[in-house]
Amino acid sequence: MNQEVFFLQNFFNALMLGGLYALIAVGYTMVYGILRLINFAHGDIMMMGVYFAFYTAVLFSSPPLIAAIVAVAGAAGLGFLIDRIAYKPLRNAPRISALITAIGMSFFLESFAVVVFGAVQKPFVQIFKTKESKVILNKVLMVGGARIPLLTFLVILLTLAIFAVLFLIVYKSKIGMAMRAISMDIPTTALMGINVDGVIGFTFALGSALAAASGIMWAMRYPNVYPYMGFMPGMKAFIAAVVGGIGSIPGAVVGGLLLGFIEIFTVSYFPTMSGYRDAFSFIILILILMFKPSGILGKKAIEKV
Repeated sequence: MNQEVFFLQNFFNALMLGGLYALIAVGYTMVYGILRLINFAHGDIMMMGVYFAFYTAVLFSSPPLIAAIVAVAGAAGLGFLIDRIAYKPLRNAPRISALITAIGMSFFLESFAVVVFGAVQKPFVQIFKTKESKVILNKVLMVGGARIPLLTFLVILLTLAIFAVLFLIVYKSKIGMAMRAISMDIPTTALMGINVDGVIGFTFALGSALAAASGIMWAMRYPNVYPYMGFMPGMKAFIAAVVGGIGSIPGAVVGGLLLGFIEIFTVSYFPTMSGYRDAFSFIILILILMFKPSGILGKKAIEKV
């Protein structure tokens, strides 16, 4: 394989992986932007979304598209419910209380999945039973001499479409305007007649829906479902959000893409380092916190006590 083909192959892989990291990171950054809360259960909501899709397809013989819609809706409802049960009572509590609650919710969702769904890995490909869906999984396209799976292009296009819808919601709709206003000043926004709790609940639901969508595409690319599948992608997406500038949606996108490209190209050009691929993400996090704590697109802010 010549260098141009090798580069092209890894470029598309990096673009796909970085897009998935970015989708999950956006959920982190939206919640943090409003509540200054790191929702460590976010990766586990992604995992629950994948399970929703898996069992919808397996138990009810639903086509993959229906299973995906049910999963996204179910994850959005779960995110909204978690906010109402776990986080809303702590709105005025010290932030450390909310942080501990987020970590506890992550452990709860993982343990719940082990008890209800079982700890054994399940093949996600079981939901692709139609001839058309099997073609998507198996077809390979030739691009500039590189063999790129059709699934890779599908994931990239779906990710771009989801981001387009997200930016329309956040920057062109009334609820998006309310979200941005709350991220600036919650008390003043409440005085203007905006239902702050409703907007916060919508933010959790939207971020959870994005996590489920990215989880389904993740499981299509790495086709195993298990209770702890959301931990490492969730951690890397959190790192991506910090690298890009936590609280900034464009920053989360930049951070996710950057992390994906660094991870893929480092392992590809230095294969002896492949065992340390997860460590690269944490090294990048340490460097960012040392030299640019606000992130690439983040802004310096005074911490409110």
